[in-house]
Amino acid sequence: MPISIVDSHIHLFAASHLPTLAWYTPDGPLSAQHSVDEYRHATSSVPSTSNTEDKKYLRGFIFLETDRISSVEDSWDSHSSNPGWKHALEEVSFLSRIVKDEPISGEGHNTKDGDLCLGIVPWAPVPGGPAALIPYMNKVKIKTGHGNAYNKVRGVRYLVQDKPAGVMLEKSFIEGLRWLGNEGLSFDLGVDARQGGLGQLREAVEMMERLYSATKQSGETPVTIVINHLCKPNLRLTTESVRTHPEYLEWRELVTRMAQITPTTYMKLSGAFSELLPLLPEQDVDLNDLARQIQPWTDVVFDVFGPSRVMFGSDWPVANIGGGGNDLAWNRWHKVVGILLDQKGLNDSEKVNVWGQVAVKAYGIEL
Repeated sequence: MPISIVDSHIHLFAASHLPTLAWYTPDGPLSAQHSVDEYRHATSSVPSTSNTEDKKYLRGFIFLETDRISSVEDSWDSHSSNPGWKHALEEVSFLSRIVKDEPISGEGHNTKDGDLCLGIVPWAPVPGGPAALIPYMNKVKIKTGHGNAYNKVRGVRYLVQDKPAGVMLEKSFIEGLRWLGNEGLSFDLGVDARQGGLGQLREAVEMMERLYSATKQSGETPVTIVINHLCKPNLRLTTESVRTHPEYLEWRELVTRMAQITPTTYMKLSGAFSELLPLLPEQDVDLNDLARQIQPWTDVVFDVFGPSRVMFGSDWPVANIGGGGNDLAWNRWHKVVGILLDQKGLNDSEKVNVWGQVAVKAYGIEL
């Protein structure tokens, strides 16, 4: 049987939704539609059915929120400059149409795409604590129409990589995470060691220590935390000196602490193309050299998390920017990950975990 790939980290947006994205500019590198049609093209090097002689096939993806213009308070109205939850909830409606096989013309998906979406991780106002999360998630239920679409909502994300220092340590933020755990929802943690600084990782570690101390004392269900993109380390450090570089050593120490705090924390093997020097479409890329450049960092991740807590993710379509475009980036990363797993000496069972089963377990997905 071929190995099933669960792509644990992709983003989708229709062209009509572009102005609602916080990072959108008319001439930006991602300022075009990136929906299921484009994703199917990007992943066409791998079969999407298990009825294949290939070694792997793409079983499906987990959608991550796309950083819509939003605010923690739901104060939007037609006369307000505060966006509230309007755009984030519109994104939930968009994903619900994909899951339900109810396409709208021009949105880039059709009536055969619902099964490809295995999980939805929408934006949520985590810093507002339960007082904000409860009414927001009730609105998510309404937008999905309950049923199968809502069942695919497996967790939430609130990006902290671009927020002021201290947000993760606020009492309401930690109370929000405790509420998610009790509701059986995960939290995707997005920090940025290279551009945001290692202080973000230090704060994340302190937040996790406070969080799990509180849940242990109360007997609550600990929230599953899924860390994005290796914490976005500085992969541009030269291979010769990286293992003794102070930046690498502190990143290693902090990631190790993250892994040790609780067994319900996972790491995504994703996002590397954003931290490396960009690859060009016409470039003849030595993927083995590329893997060797990343290996010092992934060695740490596999050593401290183990193959049972590391999951494959493509970060599509963001990966297109540094990975050489939509024709090449997904397949380049897919091949690099294969090389990394071989370099680390993972056995067949461990590879099956990384390619898909860890994501299934972490997000509580039923296949």
